Amino acid sequence: MTTRLQTLDSLPASVLRPVYDRDRVTTGILHLGPGAFFRAHLAVYTDDVLVKDNRWGIEAVSLRSTDVVDHLNEQNGLYTLLTRDTAGTSARVIGSIAKAHAASRDPGSLLKRLADPAIRIVSLTVTEKAYGLDPRTGGLDLAHPDIAADLANPTHPRGVIGYIVAGLAARQAQGLNPFTPLSCDNLPGNGAVLKRLVLEFADRIDPALRRWIEESVPFPSTMVDRITPASTDETYADAERLTGHADRAAIETEPFSQWVIEDHFVDGRPAWEEAGALMVSDVSAYEKMKLRMLNGAHSLLAYLGFIAGHEFIRDTMQDAALKSLAERHMQAAARTLDPLAGIDLDAYASALIARFENRAIAHRTYQIAMDGTQKLPQRLLQPAAEALARGEDAETFALAIAGWMRYALGIDRNGKPYDLRDPRAGEIAGLLEATDRSARGIASALFSLPGLFPVALTDNAPWCARVERALFDLMSEGRTGSG
Repeated sequence: MTTRLQTLDSLPASVLRPVYDRDRVTTGILHLGPGAFFRAHLAVYTDDVLVKDNRWGIEAVSLRSTDVVDHLNEQNGLYTLLTRDTAGTSARVIGSIAKAHAASRDPGSLLKRLADPAIRIVSLTVTEKAYGLDPRTGGLDLAHPDIAADLANPTHPRGVIGYIVAGLAARQAQGLNPFTPLSCDNLPGNGAVLKRLVLEFADRIDPALRRWIEESVPFPSTMVDRITPASTDETYADAERLTGHADRAAIETEPFSQWVIEDHFVDGRPAWEEAGALMVSDVSAYEKMKLRMLNGAHSLLAYLGFIAGHEFIRDTMQDAALKSLAERHMQAAARTLDPLAGIDLDAYASALIARFENRAIAHRTYQIAMDGTQKLPQRLLQPAAEALARGEDAETFALAIAGWMRYALGIDRNGKPYDLRDPRAGEIAGLLEATDRSARGIASALFSLPGLFPVALTDNAPWCARVERALFDLMSEGRTGSG
């Protein structure tokens, strides 16, 4: 029977591993959301810098699930990172995670760690929907279950905003330095978003706490980029084959990795720039580039590819029409961007196409398509409105939105239903039930979804008609809308 990955002993010479003494590492980072992306990104950058500075070990916390926590703890925090490209698959064992916690089992332990001055950074990869953000106001969604519960009982939180505020409140009460909250989620201005939500929450329970947070706590924004598909049985099998050990925490990713971080920290930080991160004063231009060119094209391919029967992004790139559409969309998205020093947008677009074509990465269209109502505004809707304001036709944006509308029907081309996996799925279903299921009826209903589409789009009759025509094609002929 193959032994579980628990030590660095007996690893094959071909497997990279930590070259620092893990027993001498102390914890400086508490990370909320120990999913695959965090383990392929922040944990890897931190693993690199622990060689020179052992003060930045990570404790990872899951607010809900327990599986990843259990796998990591059973393996002493070790896990395998598989990097896949056309040349093959390589393995590296990451050691930056000291331990993992499941807040659902022991919320008190998380509150203690948040109050511990040894924790100087609290980082997050919890997905957009966990923030309790009201997309219509940009502030707190008071109807969000976690927000409502935590405002009612702020000393016993269950959601990410509630925990952060409780941790900062404990620091204030003890006269301690705050920690730096560091969002690594795909939200535009993620630091500013997190700050607004934290301040609004704090104000509702203690205005003095709000003032202290506003004066004392930085909320740096970040831009993160690394394609990280969900782990599969093949992931685990390859990890075992390459390391000689069973590893249920193994993940897979691509060679490319990018991290841009605003350099605003209250109590120090790891030297992430030595691991390749870019430390800047303002991340917004880099973030907009990534959201509009990479994520926007990703969403376009996910919706149109899924309804065309393509399981993976790499498969959509074998469809000449979809590949051409993705290229045209990146060019259209690039025209909505301000110049960015040191960045060649044409070269960036070419690199994105090459990444999408990587046959070794199995990134499911269905995975990327989830949470559409939270992703569409920054990826497609805002740049579409800007393109129209510049006098362009925003054609590729219209085709992408038509793809989302077709996807929102929840029935694939073979008549099989699927779960939208969207926080507003109930609202979408209710709107669609009241239509005659024509392209015009569906488009009209979804355009009316409160707070989603900007007026600049819904008031533009020619653009809306273009979306409707593309949706008609997708519904009536099974075409991708890319012709």
